Amino acid sequence: MQIAKKKLSDTQVELSIVADDEFLEKTKNHVLKDMAKNVSLAGFRKGHAPLHLIEKNVDQNLLQSQFIDHAVNDMYVAAVDQERVRPVAQPEVNVTKFVPFSTLEITAKVEAVGEIKLADYKKIKLSKTAATVTNEDVEGVISNLKTREATKNEVKRAAQDGDQVTIDFRGIDTHSGEPVNGADGKDYPLLLGSNTFIPGFEPELVGLKTGEEKTFDVAFPKDYGVAALQGKKVTFTVNVSKVEEVIEPKVDDKFAGKIGPFKTVSELKADIKKQLLVEKQNQADREYENSLLLKITEKTSAKLPATLIDEEIDRMEAEEKRNLMYRGQTWAEHLAEEGVSEEEHHERQRELATNRVKSGLVLAEVAEREQVIVTPEELDLRMQILKGQYTDPQMQAELNKPEARRDILNRLVSEKTLAKLVEYAAA
Repeated sequence: MQIAKKKLSDTQVELSIVADDEFLEKTKNHVLKDMAKNVSLAGFRKGHAPLHLIEKNVDQNLLQSQFIDHAVNDMYVAAVDQERVRPVAQPEVNVTKFVPFSTLEITAKVEAVGEIKLADYKKIKLSKTAATVTNEDVEGVISNLKTREATKNEVKRAAQDGDQVTIDFRGIDTHSGEPVNGADGKDYPLLLGSNTFIPGFEPELVGLKTGEEKTFDVAFPKDYGVAALQGKKVTFTVNVSKVEEVIEPKVDDKFAGKIGPFKTVSELKADIKKQLLVEKQNQADREYENSLLLKITEKTSAKLPATLIDEEIDRMEAEEKRNLMYRGQTWAEHLAEEGVSEEEHHERQRELATNRVKSGLVLAEVAEREQVIVTPEELDLRMQILKGQYTDPQMQAELNKPEARRDILNRLVSEKTLAKLVEYAAA
């Protein structure tokens, strides 16, 4: 098979492919064998007649059509593989010459990943930092455990810091009087002094009793997570339906025994410190890998088709929409909160999407250079671990699908490749 590649642009190539006699004969026989399954000839069992007789007794137009379909597909796949083309879209294929069944020439134009100039990753160094756990970290967990184990008693007095109040609230734009999306709730439990609400909100509730209502203004922080609410002044109306005194337990050996298999507070704190250290180190390792990959990605140049970036943006937004659905918010409401149009939202994801695509290509290039492989045994072991973690029948069915196995294989390749990069960077 003769293959020639022509670069039409940084991200588009044209492949000119000429089939050889051996390929044409092999393809023709393959098509005839497939067609023979539906051909009955006197003296022969269906599917067992000689191919030259099958050829004489089938519709010639159908034979040529199926021949071209099979041949073109195989020729294109072979050319892409030989020329190391990474298509990102369906090719535009033209049959430029066909003489049944002796000559077949085609051209295929396709959008593809352009030239990648991989950074010299073996020389890129990045120091690692060991995770540490402070006494404040441990005490923070203890404080959360105290809150979890606390008892609550309803009281008739005015609410004070440390109490839990159950409230109904709604917020309107102070200037327009319009309801503010996401600034309302019903039967919401709020621990006063926890600073989990907008700054300035919780202090307004101190002094209120069950059944009382209060209206007050609060300005959202200028760096608030939702762009549409940054700096916005909101008028809240709050109704208190319950005030409860929170009585936290004493941190002693009895408390430690209630939390887990610990005889003393010292044992409990030692276990907390150990678990926090593992969590922090895992997080530090992930951040280190991300930083290292980003450093290599920034030093790598790649010609990326816009189609590839747009597809990544679509995936990112699809994931965002799923998360919004779980929170009970529509896409339109989210865009309104952010104060952007759908097109603006799409476009502002471009830089992140570009880095994600580029990072994936970097990992693929490094994996190929380093000859990273995942053995069948390694893949089977990971699949068994996942099936042990997800016992839900629906999830089990998903894991049994071939595409799930491919995804896990790719994940393992990425993990092993990152480990190799870390090895070079930390040397």
